[in-house]
Amino acid sequence: MSAVLQLRHEAGRGVEIATAAGAPLWRYVYQPATPATEATRPYAHPVRSLAGDVLTNFRPNDHPWHHALSLTLTSVDGVNFWGGPTHRAADGYQWRDDHGAQLHREWLALAPEQLVERLDWCENKSGRTVLHEQRTLRTSVAAEAWSLHWTSELRNVTGRDLALENYHSRNGLAGSHYTGLLFRGAREILDDHGDATIGLTAEGGLAGEKAVHGASARWMEWSCQHDGSLRRTRIRFENVGGPLPWFVRPKLPCAAFAFHREHPHALPAGGTLRLEHVLTFTNA
Repeated sequence: MSAVLQLRHEAGRGVEIATAAGAPLWRYVYQPATPATEATRPYAHPVRSLAGDVLTNFRPNDHPWHHALSLTLTSVDGVNFWGGPTHRAADGYQWRDDHGAQLHREWLALAPEQLVERLDWCENKSGRTVLHEQRTLRTSVAAEAWSLHWTSELRNVTGRDLALENYHSRNGLAGSHYTGLLFRGAREILDDHGDATIGLTAEGGLAGEKAVHGASARWMEWSCQHDGSLRRTRIRFENVGGPLPWFVRPKLPCAAFAFHREHPHALPAGGTLRLEHVLTFTNA
């Protein structure tokens, strides 16, 4: 057992990472029982602050396919790994038999500071595998904050080039740039009640949804105050590889590390896409 962290493993279901004192930080469900129409995938929930406040929302009533903190790709070769209805230019959003699932295959490392997992991204109706993934989840704790370092290496195993798309780049649906690692926050994450210390900011002095949404920045932050406890948390989202165009919807609230925006991301046969992000949760 780590001197700083401890791990509790529910075999075949999930892993919980807690402080050395036993306070849970986050739970990772690697074999979920979510519906196929929600693009079944591993997810982290609940994610908590060091003070114990819950920061994530799992299967919210407005978008049940928002699974707290989870990695998504809106469309891979026409397979919907985001969940929910699929948009096509001809007939808009419809429920279709085109969903995919991320399937846990094995643990390569299972320790409090680092989880390393092998997964396959598969199309449900055909069973074909389009991507192999190695996912590394590292946890670190400081005096007033803790961080989750998420790294995914996605390899194209189809034998041909793949297009990774959002509904803007695929069908021209204006504003639909969402894809990538998705954080669906608890309802109180962004409470804009006139307090200048609460809100949404990003690198370069950007502030507010209009400025941050779609902006290319290396990091963005949410500052919030929790109901009940009245404690405050600052959540920092950082893309290790440099600036990316953030997708934010404060009224839900949600944020996505949208690694592409206007055009599809091409992934050649045998090629690997590396996504590396850090989320830091600070007692503010």
